[in-house]
Amino acid sequence: MRPLLLLALFLFFACSKSNQSEPATPTVDTTVTYIDDDLDGPIGRPATGYGKDGSYTVAKVSFASPAYAGKQVEIFYPKEATGARPVIFYSHPYGGEESAYNIGLYEFIAKKGYAVVFAPYPTTGVTVDERYNTLWQSFKAAVTNYPEIIDTRKVGFMGHSFGGGASFALAYRAFTKEGWGNDGRFIFSMAQWYSYQLPDSQLQRFPANTKLITQVYNDDVTNDHRMAIDVFKHINIPAAEKDFILVKKSVLSTYTYTAEHDLPNTRSAYDAYDYYVIYRLLDAMIDYSFNGNTAAKNVALGNGAAEQVTLPSYRGQALTPLVVTDNPSPSFLQTKYTFPCNSSENPRIGNCQ
Repeated sequence: MRPLLLLALFLFFACSKSNQSEPATPTVDTTVTYIDDDLDGPIGRPATGYGKDGSYTVAKVSFASPAYAGKQVEIFYPKEATGARPVIFYSHPYGGEESAYNIGLYEFIAKKGYAVVFAPYPTTGVTVDERYNTLWQSFKAAVTNYPEIIDTRKVGFMGHSFGGGASFALAYRAFTKEGWGNDGRFIFSMAQWYSYQLPDSQLQRFPANTKLITQVYNDDVTNDHRMAIDVFKHINIPAAEKDFILVKKSVLSTYTYTAEHDLPNTRSAYDAYDYYVIYRLLDAMIDYSFNGNTAAKNVALGNGAAEQVTLPSYRGQALTPLVVTDNPSPSFLQTKYTFPCNSSENPRIGNCQ
């Protein structure tokens, strides 16, 4: 890896280091600190339909990471729900070791009645395989230790940047080796970095009920879209059960909704794009994958349907629609990106367009 580049990309993160403290006793915290209800920009949360906040209270349980000393794995879940809940396993980007970076997403999932597992891994000083192992050991420990919270019959894997690339190998292991997701499976990958532990032979063996959203951001200068295009085209999920989504910025007179690498996050710009571009599609993907709701499919995997691509308006000016395709192609040269597809770091370099 290139630590200096990573640190330059994520200056606003403090790179955490391992320590030798004793593992903490698991604790339950039902007084989760909520984010501000006022979104940045002039457009508020959805009031109806997919993307609307759920009615559950967010609770949290934490336990010592089994592979990253001094760090806590966190499970956010709906306090009032009875019985184990379907679960999303989230893999964060480089440097995003604290759940506060994207707390809005985890709270949204829990408010809708589902569990989400956040697992930190070290940004520097370890190999890619060691990061993957940290994520996997954390997810497995969450399942083993909290069966009263987590129902592995309905499972989603979601990740951003490094975590977006990692989600495929982690999901493959969970789906094929552990049998998680027999009653519903999906992957939601954002701004994807290189994907390790993912030969074509594995990409051709995902279970038949797996669904996929791959999302890239037009103004991302960090990760080449070709990495996401490669996996999207080679995975054995049929076109009807996957969509490749390009997000473009929207410029209003008083506010710009950006489509850069750090979408989504709660720290720097928590706005309508978080809700309409990510949460709304995730909400629908969960409903379609876990409950079989065909109306939800038109929002999550609508292949460009108006219900999927249309974003709200402000004073007569509509936000830029999402661009959806089943046959994506790159829009920019590889030289635009810090991490181009043709880098020797990419184990799938042979599939770059």
